[in-house]
This record gives sequence, structure tokens and C-alpha cells, in this order.
Amino acid sequence: MSEVLVLKLGGTTLADQRQVLAEAAAVARRRPVVIVHGGGRRITDWLDRLGVPTRFEAGLRVTDAPAIEVAAAVLRGVVNSELVAALRDLGVDAVGLSGVDGGLLVAERVPGMGLVAHVVGISRDLLDAVLVAGQVPVVAPLARDEDGVVCNVNADDAAAGLAAGLGARQLVLMTDVDGIRGANGAKVPTLGVAEAEALIAAGTISGGMVPKVRAALAGIAAPGAEAVICDAAAPAALARALDDPSFGTRVTAGRDATGGAR
Repeated sequence: MSEVLVLKLGGTTLADQRQVLAEAAAVARRRPVVIVHGGGRRITDWLDRLGVPTRFEAGLRVTDAPAIEVAAAVLRGVVNSELVAALRDLGVDAVGLSGVDGGLLVAERVPGMGLVAHVVGISRDLLDAVLVAGQVPVVAPLARDEDGVVCNVNADDAAAGLAAGLGARQLVLMTDVDGIRGANGAKVPTLGVAEAEALIAAGTISGGMVPKVRAALAGIAAPGAEAVICDAAAPAALARALDDPSFGTRVTAGRDATGGAR
């Protein structure tokens, strides 16, 4: 199992992310870190300014030709550059990439979603070169589909694909809630495959949380790996995600619906 930490950032602005970025910078001095970011709300803001309609299906943005131009510009040109600059200010040798660079993310088009693709694998050459050089890759969730067309990718899906492809031991998915809620409204500390599917089928897990949970399950390919879904705004969020079992929801393939070992 790889000691690489795959971190998907939450938050909508650079100010929202400064605390987690500082923590990520500290972790990157001890072990390899791959950072993946989204930018959904900022994309929506720009689409609204330009009069381009926004529509979501099952928590994913339906992306047409005008929308992919905006998404690519915002993700790669604005958000990615801001994060790389902020990390370099923190003393981290960060490098901005997208899933298109070096064919990093191998993806297939999602039917009925327009220019949206799902990660089915990764091409590691460029990523390995960056990591071996001691640099921190900051990855924007864009990828070419099987026809070579640039597509939008859900950021959690991109992070999961990278975690699975690297055999990462830890995948942290930052968001704006403190974890997954069960049928009784209480936070679920540990979530397994069977319980996750049951909560999705019941509608307890819904909207944008569905692709996040599915990404967490897809990202824990290595035996003993875990994914953590947690609140980016909480104090010491990354440190707690890595070391505090009570923080967020920990997603693991080795638990059943009651939280016991399978």
C-alpha cells in the first residue's frame, strides 16, 4: 500500500481553504501528497455571469459545449493557479496539472450527461515523475474521454481514481458537512459497502453526497485502505481526518452495515 495521501479539497474560495492548505503543506514535508480540487460553485458563478444555464442530475453537473469551456477555464486557469500559488507561498513546491496532462486521468463519457466523464484508470508516468521530484501535484478534474474530447470530471471521482491507481492508504474527501448521516439523522462514524448502498437506495444519502460516497468506495482499492469524508471548515480538519477515528465518516471495505468486521 502506498503512503501517498490523496486529498480532495473542499471549500469555494481560497480563503475557505487556507487552513487545510497549511495542514497539507505540513503533511507534504513528511510524505507524498496529491491534491485534487473542484470548483463547482465558482463554475456556476461564471456560468450565471455568462448566461449559460446550469443543470444537475444525480448530483453531477450536466455539461454541454459552452459549459465545458467555462469549466476548463475556471478549473485549470483560475482555481488551480490560485491553489498552486498559495501552496508555494507556504513553502511547498507545488505543480499544477489537470487530468488531461500526460493522459493522467483515463476516462469514459457518462451517458446522458453531455461532456462529463468517469475515471476508469490513470496513467502514472507524469504523476510519478512529479512525486519522485518531491513536488506536490495539484490536479484539476478534467480528462479526455475515449474519443479524445476534453470533459468535466467530478472532483471526488478524480480523487478516487488517483487513490485507487496509486494504491493509496488514505483518501480524504473534504466537504462542507461533518460526515454521512444515517436514517436516524446521527452521523455514521464508519461506513461499509453494504450500508452505503442501503442508505443510497433508501434516499438517506442523496444529491451530491451520492457521487461522493461512491467515490470514497471506489478509492479504497488497496487492502486496509480507508477514505474519510469530513468538514473542511473544522479546526485541524486534515490532522483529525488522518488520526482521529471519531472525526468525519470513515469509509472502508472491511466493515458491514452494523459496523462490525465482515
